[in-house]
Amino acid sequence: MKSLKIAILSYRSAPFGGGQGVYVRDLSDALKKIGHKVTIISGPPYPHLPKDTKLIKLPGMNLFETFNFKDRLKKFIASKKNFINIFEFFSALFGGFPELQTFGYRANKFLKNGDYDIIIDNQSISYGMLKLQKQFPLIEIIHHPITKDLKFELSQNNKFLYQLSRKRWHSFLKMQKKVAPKLNKIITPSYNSKKDIVNDFKVADKNISVINNGLDINIFRLIEKDNFKNNYQLITTASADVPLKGLDYTLYALSSLKKTYPEILLNIIGKLKKNGHTERLIEKLDIKNNIRFHSGISKEEIVQLYSKSSIAIVSSLYEGFGYPVIEAMACGVPLIATKTASIPELVSDKALLVQPKNHDEIAAGINKIFNDYEGYKKKAISNITYIKERFNWDVIALEYNKIISETITNFKK
Repeated sequence: MKSLKIAILSYRSAPFGGGQGVYVRDLSDALKKIGHKVTIISGPPYPHLPKDTKLIKLPGMNLFETFNFKDRLKKFIASKKNFINIFEFFSALFGGFPELQTFGYRANKFLKNGDYDIIIDNQSISYGMLKLQKQFPLIEIIHHPITKDLKFELSQNNKFLYQLSRKRWHSFLKMQKKVAPKLNKIITPSYNSKKDIVNDFKVADKNISVINNGLDINIFRLIEKDNFKNNYQLITTASADVPLKGLDYTLYALSSLKKTYPEILLNIIGKLKKNGHTERLIEKLDIKNNIRFHSGISKEEIVQLYSKSSIAIVSSLYEGFGYPVIEAMACGVPLIATKTASIPELVSDKALLVQPKNHDEIAAGINKIFNDYEGYKKKAISNITYIKERFNWDVIALEYNKIISETITNFKK
């Protein structure tokens, strides 16, 4: 197998939250393992990478490090006054999210004299990628179309100013809808995402390949216990105040179970937004003492939380690919997940599926598992083999390798 020089582009790569930093690290590790030379080119925040992985930092304005106008103005004053920086500052000033577009411009400029066999871009879907694919074989990763995020956010609040601000923030979708149909090769992690990309971005079906995301099964694993202990601890992963994650419905379920299980505790992997919707809802439901938030933690720390939890809950309204679903299953934790988007495709019959937006079904599922914990735990442990076989990066890397080879061949033609 020929060793290729591969550049993975990522407009932002937070090492913990959001999954992008995790994905580019795992993908680069998997491709290196089969003999390729991989460089990650990222905007801030940057991923945490092994020492043998080359990281090229492509700094932008990093305006979303803060929402304070004075701090943003200082960044702008200190920056070079070129078109890209001016556009990024004023777009963010008026409520937009320009990082995807400006990263694409910077990456295109940086790579003009680049020496790579292929470029893999992680979901910027920006104008710069159209220019790059004339120079290099290029694969675009689209985890899911962000049109779905906007749809669910608009459904949460019909106030004019809220709707206006959400549409302004997602104004980059106009660019992505223009770019996506012109990309020669797209990889997406689920058939549900492929369907949505075809429908929302008008991409030709033949241009999209489905390859599941992988999981580091050496880290996400069962931590053996002497016996199965039902300790009434729950775990979920959800960005607070992001409607797509459906956290509200887990909170309502927790509230309804509090009387029956006073010691019940929900560990939330995510950050609580101060004075935000979720904080107000927690106060309203009087469940503050039954919740712990955990943010900025490593994979190893997440696994420890899974090992202490009796049940994992994924109450999302939509998932292009639900990492928390396969993480929980890899750790042998009984899982309750919503029957929506890619989730049934990933879990098959190996989880207790409930209807989205239904806190009563979530509460009933939790109660059902609590009342037969040993049975559900044994089944969850037996499902670990399924995860190891289907979501193993060693296998998935070979699937990527096949698409990479085909993309290079087609580019040469």
